Amino acid sequence: MTAHRSALVVALAALSTVPLAAQSTPDARGLAGRANARASQERYDDAFRKYTKRFFGPAFDWHYFKAQGMAESDLMPNAVSRVGARGVMQLMPSTFKLIKTARPEFASIDDPEWNIAAGIMHDRDLWMEWKDPRTDDERAAFMFGSYNAGEGPIMRARGMARAQQLDHREWRSIESVAPKVERWRYRETVDYVKKIKANHTALGSDSRWLVKADKTDAKVP
Repeated sequence: MTAHRSALVVALAALSTVPLAAQSTPDARGLAGRANARASQERYDDAFRKYTKRFFGPAFDWHYFKAQGMAESDLMPNAVSRVGARGVMQLMPSTFKLIKTARPEFASIDDPEWNIAAGIMHDRDLWMEWKDPRTDDERAAFMFGSYNAGEGPIMRARGMARAQQLDHREWRSIESVAPKVERWRYRETVDYVKKIKANHTALGSDSRWLVKADKTDAKVP
């Protein structure tokens, strides 16, 4: 028997001792990888559901805040931005500290559950700032835009939109004047809002931005 044939026999014999499931490693690894990816994407769903219901009411679609977490950090609990924002919802430590004064049970910015809770609570505060947009869709865009940029640039953009006789209550008007607003990295904010919309669509949720909820302006317990 040649050396080449001998080596082939040994290799085949070794393969015959391996379980069939392990012999199909590419498919097995692919299935396992997809399962792990789904589990990773779903691991914080309970927190998103819980705190959306607490701060926005049961009729609000929690997927929007998951979509926001995906845009912020790809749902990575240890993510830290170049400016120091932390966690799934990329909160600044100063913002978390301010929220913690009202909610002392929010123990740590680095705990994913409390990070998500604080992020959604911060969204709630911003939602309450923007009461004049015509629809909940528009109101959500202002909420997410100001989460990214702060209220200041959005207010300046609204003023510029009014000056140009545009409807300052519509997000498309803000997008239109954004390049002219000083001291604002507007592309980041505009793209951020678009990314949240795209993430929400990818999650397979209702294509509407928000489910209308009569209780969304009620006082948070």
